[in-house]
Amino acid sequence: MTLRHLQIFCAIARTGSFTGAARQLYLTQSAVSHAIRELEEAAGTALFERQTRGVKLTGCGRGLLERAGPLLQSFGELESSLSLLGEQAPVRVASGITIASFWLPLVLKKLELACPGQQVFVQVLSAAKAMEALDAGEADVALVEGACPAGAYQCRRFASYSLAAVCAPDFPAPGGTLDFQQLCALPLLLREAGSAVRAAVDSALYLHGLQVRPKWVSVNSGALLEAAKAGLGVAILPEQLVVEEIRRNGVRQISLGEPGLENSLWSVLRAQSVPNGAVQNLLEQIYHGSWGSQAVQTQPDGK
Repeated sequence: MTLRHLQIFCAIARTGSFTGAARQLYLTQSAVSHAIRELEEAAGTALFERQTRGVKLTGCGRGLLERAGPLLQSFGELESSLSLLGEQAPVRVASGITIASFWLPLVLKKLELACPGQQVFVQVLSAAKAMEALDAGEADVALVEGACPAGAYQCRRFASYSLAAVCAPDFPAPGGTLDFQQLCALPLLLREAGSAVRAAVDSALYLHGLQVRPKWVSVNSGALLEAAKAGLGVAILPEQLVVEEIRRNGVRQISLGEPGLENSLWSVLRAQSVPNGAVQNLLEQIYHGSWGSQAVQTQPDGK
């Protein structure tokens, strides 16, 4: 028995004749008769009483109709909603910490207004862990900061943020604008090696032939900010994180004459991924209003 058998059976029951069912389903009468013969053979009993004018359901036929009707209705509803599956599928996001703190909540709020009921599940991870989740198929999209991920990915830069060097208002730092060499002479409070913020600092210093030996290393940006406020040294942190403390005079920003302390934000998909409608809706909210965004296809060698 197939779904087609049941569709023909129910059409006969509705129209009261094999001819009417054939006309309604755009089939030949012989095809309808053949399908009912197969169905009756499978049931081991007659489903219709053949009469001079049309047919009438037998008791077994009525029993089958009671069960087949809801089944066909459910199938029709599923068929109608098939094109919406991509729009309604849950989206799994692996996000870097800074992005989750300052960008993602607003993006998801906009998505909620644009696509009510859309489910989004978020893991907040380090950039490296977010990429691992994407590679393992545990995330549909990774949102990471720093350098463009090397490998076979679909990457798009959607924003960037600057890093700020801050210290306590009374910290004895040289006045005026400092270069990187003067900065490295100060006790620095930095994120851990491997983090996107630390990578930006290390890369900028490397280009100037400098290395840093930080006084403090922490996986927690808030802890570094508190250490800076306590006068223990100079913290280099995302500007968004320190702007309110600067405004309240909790810390003061040290002016740096050298450019380069900046991180890019990237959306990353697997190379062969074809985003469904739900993922596309999320990406549209991420890219909307961004500046300097650029689509990039990275290859296995990272070029």
